[in-house]
Amino acid sequence: MLEISKDDILKSLKRDNPWWGESYNHQGKRYAKKRAYFNPFAKTALDWSVKRSTILMGPRRVGKTVILRQLIDEAIQKGFPGTNILFVSVDTPLYSGIALERLLTLFEEETGHNGQRRRIVIFDEIQYLKDWEVHLKVLTDQHTNTRFIASGSAAAALKLKSQESGAGRFTDFFLPPLTFAEFLTFRNLEKELIEVSHAGTSMRFTTHNIDRLNEEFINYLNFGGYPEAVLNETIQADVQQYLGRDIIDKVLLRDLPSLYGIQDIQELNRLFTTIAYHTGQEISLDGLAKSSGVAKNTITKYLDYLEAAFLIVRVRRVDDTGKTFQRMRHFKVYLTNPSMRSALFSAIGDQDNYMGAMAETAIFSQWFHSDLMKNIHYARWKQGRQELEVDLVRVDPARLKPTWAYEIKWSDRFADDQPGELRGLIELAKRNKDINLPLGATTKTITRETVIDDITIRHFPCALHCYQIGKNLAEGRAP
Repeated sequence: MLEISKDDILKSLKRDNPWWGESYNHQGKRYAKKRAYFNPFAKTALDWSVKRSTILMGPRRVGKTVILRQLIDEAIQKGFPGTNILFVSVDTPLYSGIALERLLTLFEEETGHNGQRRRIVIFDEIQYLKDWEVHLKVLTDQHTNTRFIASGSAAAALKLKSQESGAGRFTDFFLPPLTFAEFLTFRNLEKELIEVSHAGTSMRFTTHNIDRLNEEFINYLNFGGYPEAVLNETIQADVQQYLGRDIIDKVLLRDLPSLYGIQDIQELNRLFTTIAYHTGQEISLDGLAKSSGVAKNTITKYLDYLEAAFLIVRVRRVDDTGKTFQRMRHFKVYLTNPSMRSALFSAIGDQDNYMGAMAETAIFSQWFHSDLMKNIHYARWKQGRQELEVDLVRVDPARLKPTWAYEIKWSDRFADDQPGELRGLIELAKRNKDINLPLGATTKTITRETVIDDITIRHFPCALHCYQIGKNLAEGRAP
């Protein structure tokens, strides 16, 4: 059997690890823009008091490789020896089929470092190595003074394997698409558009220029989830060319088929395209099967795969008491990154018919990577002949009762004292009047409170609310 030569492998490793050379100067300025998640990630990954490896998960193009490079750069700046750092992009064809142990041995031989000292070893896109979790578990046990970090884009698959084989040895860290708060920071607009006030331990965010904030919110919907698009005007001008094809070609046509053995790729592609176009709408398996001609069990698998790749998130339905249904016959599907829709179809504008659905998708995209997401639902129920709905309901998992609820709107007209416009919220509050349910409804520009049937509803701008959720979650505060 023909084998790839050791010299060629070493040549590739040295190219990807320039810090092994004596003349290396760190290129910190190349990675000047750091995400809000960098410090929490670095703290987790380089915690030398805990003998665990870190699994960095997230969708394509959100900056996983960049954050890994930033971690290396910062470690070197702080005096960590470059010869004690290994970076391997596992999806490089040259490394196909090579065990992690072999790559680690070549690293030790080439640099001649002391393997008993502290080391940082990074395996990027590790899901392309079969049984990676078994190999990484063994390395984690054998090399207690090495911090192993692995990354990948097939989040659910990675998480499942890390939990099954790496219990007690792996720590999962999710890197979401850019939040709206990070988007403003990357564009150097956060301080200009957001005002922060403190009331005890809580923080309050306001803006003196809601029109400008809304302009940036629409930019965020169109290209803001991808760091490289935010920083590159050429990509912004043609998101479909630079990012749309990457989503389809890399994830739908390569990643998912290779991971799950999907035969009918075009069938999967059609399903995702339909979901992306109608993000935020309620879906039933029966309806999807009827319209597509695809069996329900196949659709369920495809939805699992799309969620595994961090492309979509499914949100469960509850009734007016906050109880989930035994069978998930109906559910909503959201893109995890609102910019995906523009990348696949066309840019959206202020008056676009889809602005409401996109605003809703943006709000959910701030939440979806949080542990709190599993307690967030939408409510829909029948009341007489009328079907009522509330966009977002958080349910206390212990009491199985709603803790707050609000409607996501891109209009100021819902802030008027018209009970018909927000009837779902009103009826939900009446059904749960024993817990004095906090209610809200987003607007386009207005901040105020209205009282309908003795029930108070807070109104706040959608863009500001989106900022607040992302900001608080990234900094470890409850929104």
